[in-house]
Amino acid sequence: MVGELRYREFRVPLGPGLHAYPDELIRQRVGHDGHPEYQIRWLILRRGDDGEGGSNQVDCKAEHILLWMSNDEIYANCHKMLGEDGQVIGPSQETAGEAGALDKSVLGEMETDVKSLIQRALRQLEECEGTIPPAPLLHTVHVLSAYASIEPLTGVFKDPRVLDLLMHMLSSPDYQIRWSAGRMIQALASHDAGTRTQILLSLSQQEAIEKHLDFDSRCALLALFAQATLSEHPMSFEGIQLPQVPGRLLFSLVKRYLHVTSLLDQLNDSAVEPGAQSSTPEELSGERGRLELEFSMAMGTLISELVQAMRWDWASGRQGPSARPSCSIFQPQLADAGPGHPPAQALPSLRRSRRFRPRSEFASGNTYALYVRDALQPGMRVRMLDDYEEISAGDEGEFRQSNDGVPPVQVLWESTGRTYWVHWHMLEILGFEEDTEDVVEADEYQGAAVSGAVGVALPSWRWKPMAELYAVPCVLPEDEDAEESEHLSQAEWWELLFFIKKLDGPDHQEVLQILQENLDGEILDDEILAELAMPMELAQDLLLALPQRLDDSALRDLLNCHVYRKYGPEALTGQLAYPSLLEAQAQPQESADAARVEAKEAPTQCPNTPLQHLVEGYGLAGKIFLDLEQALSSEGPRGSEVKALLLQLQRQPQPFLALMRSLDTPVANKALHLAVLRILMRLVDFPEALLLPWHEAMDACMACLRSPDTDREVLQELILFLHHLASVSRDYAVVLNQLGARDAISKALEKHLGKLELAQELRDMVFKCEKHAHLYRKLTTNILGGCIQMVLGQIEDHRRTHRPINIPFFDVFLRHLCQGSSVEVKEDKCWEKVEVSSNPHRASKLTDRNPKTYWESSGSAGSHYITLHMHQGVLVRQLALLVAGEDSSYMPARVVVFGGDSATSLNTELNSVNVMPSASRLVLLENLNRFWPVIQIRIKRCQQGGIDTRIRGLEVLGPKPTFWPVFREQLCRHTRLFYMVRAQAWSQDIAEDRRSLLHLSSRLNGALRQEQNFADRFLPDSEAARALGKTCWEALVSPLVQNITSPDEDGVSPLGWLLDQYLECREAAHNPQSRAAAFSSRVRRLTHLLVHVEPCEAAPPVVAAPRPSENRSHDWSSLATRGLPSSIMRNLTRCWRAVVEEQVNSFLTSHWRDDDFVPRYCEHFSNLQKSSSELFGPRAAFLLALQNGCAGALLKHPFLIAAHVSEQFARHIDQRIQGSRIGGARGMEMLAQLQRCLETVLIFSGLEIATTFEHYYQHYMADRLLSVGSSWLEGAVLEQIGPCFPNRLPQQMLRSLSTSEELQRQFHVYQLQRLDQELLKLEDTEKKIQVSHEASGRGHERGTGEEAELEAGAASAAGGAGDEAAEEEEDENEDLYYEGAMPEVSVLVLSPRCWPTASICHTLNPRTCLPAYLRGTLNRYSNFYSKSQSYPALEQAPQRRLQWTWLGRAELQFGDQTLHVSTVQMWLLLRLNELKAVSTESLLALSGLSPDMLNQAVGPLTSSRGPLDLHETKDAPGGLLKIRDGSEEPRPRRGNVWLIPAQTYLKAEDEEGRNLEKRRNLLNCLILRILKAHGDEGLHIDQLVCRVLEAWQKGPCPSRGLVSSLGRGSTCSSADVLSCVLHLLGKGTVRRQDDRPQMLSYAVPVTVMEPHTESLNPGSSGPNPPLTFHTLQIRSRGVPYASCTSTQSFSTFR
Repeated sequence: MVGELRYREFRVPLGPGLHAYPDELIRQRVGHDGHPEYQIRWLILRRGDDGEGGSNQVDCKAEHILLWMSNDEIYANCHKMLGEDGQVIGPSQETAGEAGALDKSVLGEMETDVKSLIQRALRQLEECEGTIPPAPLLHTVHVLSAYASIEPLTGVFKDPRVLDLLMHMLSSPDYQIRWSAGRMIQALASHDAGTRTQILLSLSQQEAIEKHLDFDSRCALLALFAQATLSEHPMSFEGIQLPQVPGRLLFSLVKRYLHVTSLLDQLNDSAVEPGAQSSTPEELSGERGRLELEFSMAMGTLISELVQAMRWDWASGRQGPSARPSCSIFQPQLADAGPGHPPAQALPSLRRSRRFRPRSEFASGNTYALYVRDALQPGMRVRMLDDYEEISAGDEGEFRQSNDGVPPVQVLWESTGRTYWVHWHMLEILGFEEDTEDVVEADEYQGAAVSGAVGVALPSWRWKPMAELYAVPCVLPEDEDAEESEHLSQAEWWELLFFIKKLDGPDHQEVLQILQENLDGEILDDEILAELAMPMELAQDLLLALPQRLDDSALRDLLNCHVYRKYGPEALTGQLAYPSLLEAQAQPQESADAARVEAKEAPTQCPNTPLQHLVEGYGLAGKIFLDLEQALSSEGPRGSEVKALLLQLQRQPQPFLALMRSLDTPVANKALHLAVLRILMRLVDFPEALLLPWHEAMDACMACLRSPDTDREVLQELILFLHHLASVSRDYAVVLNQLGARDAISKALEKHLGKLELAQELRDMVFKCEKHAHLYRKLTTNILGGCIQMVLGQIEDHRRTHRPINIPFFDVFLRHLCQGSSVEVKEDKCWEKVEVSSNPHRASKLTDRNPKTYWESSGSAGSHYITLHMHQGVLVRQLALLVAGEDSSYMPARVVVFGGDSATSLNTELNSVNVMPSASRLVLLENLNRFWPVIQIRIKRCQQGGIDTRIRGLEVLGPKPTFWPVFREQLCRHTRLFYMVRAQAWSQDIAEDRRSLLHLSSRLNGALRQEQNFADRFLPDSEAARALGKTCWEALVSPLVQNITSPDEDGVSPLGWLLDQYLECREAAHNPQSRAAAFSSRVRRLTHLLVHVEPCEAAPPVVAAPRPSENRSHDWSSLATRGLPSSIMRNLTRCWRAVVEEQVNSFLTSHWRDDDFVPRYCEHFSNLQKSSSELFGPRAAFLLALQNGCAGALLKHPFLIAAHVSEQFARHIDQRIQGSRIGGARGMEMLAQLQRCLETVLIFSGLEIATTFEHYYQHYMADRLLSVGSSWLEGAVLEQIGPCFPNRLPQQMLRSLSTSEELQRQFHVYQLQRLDQELLKLEDTEKKIQVSHEASGRGHERGTGEEAELEAGAASAAGGAGDEAAEEEEDENEDLYYEGAMPEVSVLVLSPRCWPTASICHTLNPRTCLPAYLRGTLNRYSNFYSKSQSYPALEQAPQRRLQWTWLGRAELQFGDQTLHVSTVQMWLLLRLNELKAVSTESLLALSGLSPDMLNQAVGPLTSSRGPLDLHETKDAPGGLLKIRDGSEEPRPRRGNVWLIPAQTYLKAEDEEGRNLEKRRNLLNCLILRILKAHGDEGLHIDQLVCRVLEAWQKGPCPSRGLVSSLGRGSTCSSADVLSCVLHLLGKGTVRRQDDRPQMLSYAVPVTVMEPHTESLNPGSSGPNPPLTFHTLQIRSRGVPYASCTSTQSFSTFR
């Protein structure tokens, strides 16, 4: 089914080598639909993990997923959680049993002891304040911890005095007391998640807890939080640079997190069994609504603070979230464009040059490149037009220089901060700053780009073009209700309500007053506010009023939230309503940049103060710098002014951050640095200053500390400031530790010889915070991981309940998690340093981006290497070396790449590459799935045996470490598990009742529509949306298709049964009001939905496969299970094929004997074809499955039935081809029927029965061609059904006719040449006679006698040469002196290799059966043909000879009639020119024809349309043939009369069909005998065919009866053998080898009836010489040859 059943439970595959299985039932609740739901822990197992350990305890830190499941889902997936009655076993009752085991009296005594111990501990704690804690206090706490570990006593410890005790203990300066408090908390938190969360939450929510806790106490409590609470969701963020979050902010995040988890537990606990509550349903609903609102507000607050702590709000900058085009997330993305609007490329600059021309104005790229080369000057700004390696289209930079290299242009790019070489034609010249101008707004530019690229407005993905009805998804978002569109949705209103609750007292009351005034004065409490229907106009008014009342942090959240982007002033007017804040976000960096620029320029004026440049760069808001400097002047700080300024900076901290970041400016700003440090030093003394975000700009201090050019005075002031800051708040010492300040201070001490005041003390202080830094990182990881798990839980609830997600900033959180999925780290951002084996001073040439420079080694051969020390967590996407063939022996020949955890442990070989001499760029590594700290490239060998090597460049590309891989892994895991569990439950329903398959369409459509809407709402990133859609489709649709297409014990699958029902009621479904129409509509919707995603299976990238290690990084490709989309199509096509096969098999069984079998079969096939199009659309896979199903049904029947079917098709085609000659409407109807038949007959293509069909078609085609001649239709038919003829005999027959026509044209020329020769001889003879008469004057009688003698002598000489030659010459010259008009004679030369031999077995003797005027033509043709065969190259080949047959046709003139007759009929009619009556007996004796053939010819002649009568007499047994008297009966006197005998059709049930079956059985026996002799090794199919053909010629063969009945005698072709091989493969008697499919071997014994056989060629030792048969076609000019008498005679017309 969906997964696999392993050792204990049902496993669900989550990815390659990854499975999940249900482990434990955690809790139970009542769902929104009133049915019970159960939370199940699913353990995640990797390949090789074993879950059969003896212990039943599950480590909570193991990877697991908590999933709420219904009764049906548990029944289908979690068998061990079902009782004997099939019901779900509730949560474990072991705890209740233990509680019941304690006596109530004993329990009461223990509770009394606990209360007294709590009272004693409080008293002892008050007595020891300020002194060393006494031992009794520690003993009391130890006993309390022991009592706390007893779960039945948990309720006693919920006394508020316990929290007071723990608060006092945690606030104590003594370490032992704080440690004892931790032991008690651990004991209380060891029972369940609810108790643990409640205790820790109660502690964190104590009033002014942060004031009572110092640094150590807070760290102790945070350590308890990290250990006891936040380790339930282990998640690794290895390789991702997490921000430095101070302890104060971490503590706030922990409190928010605990509050959210507590509310979530309350929500789950509130949905218990209804009988356990005494409240009414209305009260329960109101309580749950209150909890949902409180949870949403708390979750929004947590997300808001977490986004600020992760600094995502600053990273997003001014631009909002990019809008993803509306397209199906389930369709695979095309290479060029998506199915919807192609997103317009956002260019970073919308400027153009006034002076320089764009590329579009040039006719070619070369012309433009020359223009850029001539016009570009150093210092000009340029823009990139195309993507080139790491430079993207739209990037801007400054042109530096050019050379003759490739590429030739060096530009300093702003996007990378470094120079990079590109080509001339890729650049657009912007010029100097005065040359540029703004052109259009961004929206107009993008609109123009889209319209220019597309030409017209593309439709949205909702629109379905009629030409591609099934090319777009059928899953569409639900249409919005018109009434709902006038109001905000509940999620939008709750997001707006979040900001209303953020307001202070007066502002909050003012906003509530606005709401009451617009809502008819209704009193608004929390319950009413939650369910309020907010009009859109009122919401817009609130969005206008809120920004002035919110602080800086809340305002930033408001401007980035969904409701403001949709309904705020910016969305309405298209302009930013409150730009000051967003502009201020970017100004700190801009001011620092401005300071850098000022440092580069020579100062022309002396500013009044060092802060003047900073003030000017920041704008009007920079005045606060001067005010702060004046307030902190040396004359004495004015405390009130400083505090006011600090409060202003707390609300808007951007100026403060700009002040700190000014330290990361060039060293020339010494005065600025000193002024800033003095200001910061004095600010630390104010307690209000500690609330500023110092940690966000601490990296600027570290940059100044690490810079080797920092002035000593500035460095000393910086160390003093950092020491003072870390002394006041040790949180910042932890931040410095995370930033690596220890190493930086050590290097500074080494440089300045230790003469830096307080530097060592600062280093020691930072070093002591190592464990705290580790704790902070762990807490940050756990909080972020816990939030991700809660977000995934909300997504799961959204899927299960179909209720909207009402959490504020939910989309913001997801947007930041999905951000950066396509960003790459390039160049030196991937590695920390590069080391080389020799010549380190030239190592920089590896990364200077100049292909003309190189690093050259110096050492022995094979000892050269390049070592890369990678940044933490960077996964190499591509590692490449640049080489040059011109380096000759310096060029590498073999390169090996190693990886390791350090430079001393490079033991893992990642790849080895052999270098071709023509290579220029060597790709060494691609798409690594593991992080290697050190990668070493070793040059093992050089070209031509060289010693040293030269490397032109080193390129390293790697994916940027972002949260997207981690979140994608978790999102795809949860999605896959949820939908695979659901697919299994739906499959179980279908297995129990097939009729539930009709509801699968609505179920699937609802699930897919929900995922589509979720992605459109919350996933703006296209890659994230496609990942979700792909996972959902694979997890839900693929298992369902697999299950509904799998046959049951009866051999019928559920979908197959449904399709059978559809086909049966198809005719009745034409009535739209019938039940059949509704049923068919549901079936069509289901099949359309299953196939609307096209299969797209791409080959996975090649990755290096290092040995496994515990230091695993996230495998970015581990979530995609390959082949699932294609398996869906494969299963569906297999099911459709089975349905078609059953339908056709039933039809064949019932109707194969019918006279109108073929038309009915064609109609049945057409209906199936229409049904396939209705169900699956015009997809080739299902049309192919339809043909395969029809072929499979035919192969199920015995050979004689299949032969009968093939004969019926051949007969039907023959009849329709002949019928199409009629013309008119009837002829067009025949052509239409022929076309339908040809479409159906293609099922024979590739089948074993195709040779039988070819046999019958060849026979009928031969009779048709010889009786009526060829036409264009013959070739058209063969072109369409050519694959049905494995021997291609019909095609060869047509080619032989073309050859005959060519021979006839050559024969015509030959006759003309011979006539010219005879006439020339006559002229010479006449000249000789004339000369002899003139020379001799003697008697006329003597000359005449001499001439006669000469002719006699010539005749004698001729006779002496041979009688046969004399006879041939006499016959050849027989018609030369015929005085009448010669008939037109055409000869058809037919080869027995392609024409059926049964048709040409009767030979014709022209000497006895044809008149003299015809014999001469035939004899001349024979001589011509023999001469045409006399080629030197063919002397060794057997000479072809002609043998005349009775086949052919003729046209005779009989009075005013033109009779179309056969050759036999022509001969018979011409005999009546000489005789009045002819007996059939004499005709048989003269011609040698068989009686059947003669009677077949006589029949039409003696019919009512014929010219003869048959008279029965006693003297003539067969009767006498006479010319019919014209007065006997009326008949047509003029025109054409068609008397050619009708086509004779064969019967497969007769002797010929049985003989064909015998031949196939004989071939089967030969194949099996040969394969048996070769055993299991088998035989190649080509060798098998050769051996079978050899055995057929030499070995046993059929009897004479079989030989005579076969179409081509006893011949056998390779196609016949291959058809038998197909038959045996289908029966399973012969099998193919899996690794070598061309090898065949014997599989199982089979019983084949062998006919009695004898030699094919008895008495002959070699093959017979090839024979060439021919027939004739006679034409004349219409002049009768008989004498002009009153009796009508026959003359050959054609």
